[in-house]
Amino acid sequence: MTQQDKPLASAIEAIGDTPLVELSRLTQGLDGRILAKLDYLNPGFSKKDRIARQIVEDAKAEGRLKSGQTVVELTSGNTGTGLAIVCGIKGYPFVAVMSKGNSIERARMMFALGAEVILVDQLLDSEPGQVSGGDLELVEREVQRIVAERNAFRADQFQLTGNFRAHYLHTGPEFIKQSGGVIDAFCDFVGTGGSFAGCAAAFKEHNPSIRCFVVEPDGAAALAGEPVTYPNHRIQGGGYSMSSLPLLRPEHVDGYLKVTDTEAICLARRLAREEGIFTGYSSGANVAAALHLLQTSFKSKTIAVILCDSGLKYLSTDLWE
Repeated sequence: MTQQDKPLASAIEAIGDTPLVELSRLTQGLDGRILAKLDYLNPGFSKKDRIARQIVEDAKAEGRLKSGQTVVELTSGNTGTGLAIVCGIKGYPFVAVMSKGNSIERARMMFALGAEVILVDQLLDSEPGQVSGGDLELVEREVQRIVAERNAFRADQFQLTGNFRAHYLHTGPEFIKQSGGVIDAFCDFVGTGGSFAGCAAAFKEHNPSIRCFVVEPDGAAALAGEPVTYPNHRIQGGGYSMSSLPLLRPEHVDGYLKVTDTEAICLARRLAREEGIFTGYSSGANVAAALHLLQTSFKSKTIAVILCDSGLKYLSTDLWE
């Protein structure tokens, strides 16, 4: 981690360079290591701060984002929080469009940070806390309407390469530096695919033998080519039943791992109790997948994971009942 020896110009400069921690208590009795990047310690409490900064700065440098122009994006709450921070500091009005199925803490946080927050109703058969691909389609339609109506810049996290670049230029190299380059595998719960794609590309350039695994919800492993039988899973921020994501590079995917809701919740709770690390569903999913690797084909190896966001964003859910 970079040692700060002087005041930063803004909270934007505090994004990244998050600590890497070995989860030695969770792996007690196992042969191998899990190295977890604490990206919930970013200013907006998630890894998505990284892509918010990169997307806005890339768009400004390329002339696609004009001074004072409104920025709009679909979000499960984390990208929106990052964009609220970055846009607020840089002087761009920001509109966050989110499904009502995501936890209300996220909407309140974005609003507190100056964003206009628009919440979209879920499908009739959806449940709060369980955002499906169909729910996401409703949000996407609303985003497109607002972009056209306000002549806004779409900070499209599913399409724009700033999402990939944030992790390729920064997160992946940070992992390599902080671990001393000793990583055997990486597993990552996929939402947009940006953190997986960027880190995997950096890892493969450093050492082509590092194995990179996509993590998906059990019953919604569309990227693995399986039929979707459980679209309303509880792991917020990903597993949207999409069969392809533009940012993913198939040549960097060495395999697919499935995690159940129960496994993700159990490991999020264990992270809090045993490691003092307070995170959300997707972080639990990543650690569950890493433990599976250590117990099977990667015994005695070192597995890298990202701990994506803070457990504070899920206090209204049954994750912390």
